[in-house]
Amino acid sequence: MARSKKTDDDPDVRVVCSNRRARFLYSVEESFEAGLVLAGTEVKSLRDGKAQLKDSYCVVEGGEVFLIGCHISPYNQASAFNHSPERKRKLLLNKREIHRLSVRVHERGQTLVPLRIYFRGAHAKIEIALVRGKAQRDRRDDIRRRDLDREQAREERS
Repeated sequence: MARSKKTDDDPDVRVVCSNRRARFLYSVEESFEAGLVLAGTEVKSLRDGKAQLKDSYCVVEGGEVFLIGCHISPYNQASAFNHSPERKRKLLLNKREIHRLSVRVHERGQTLVPLRIYFRGAHAKIEIALVRGKAQRDRRDDIRRRDLDREQAREERS
């Protein structure tokens, strides 16, 4: 059985992996849902929950969006017909969305970062976000705010 988690907000969505570090390092401006062009062995590996988004990013090249640096482990039972674990994968988006993303990435200096890979029904999807890097002081503020919230929750319980 797959090791992916079901989310509370949508019972049809099973999260395979998420990029928690991205939300810490960047402030998310806007997020998009995109389809993934995958080989059969990649889909089976994703269903087993064997993917990692650490150090991955997206680029817009020639009117198409690609996911780079995402590691999807080889499928054990595929032997000779396996995929390359860190190959460049094409993302499926509307032309309007692609144009909008390319303009914002090139003109405004924002970055495209994947936040999570999940299955919506039988289809593998990826949530990508336009992000802007956080300064060190902003990260410290986030940590301080999280600690204060945690302490406040402890006091309310007792």
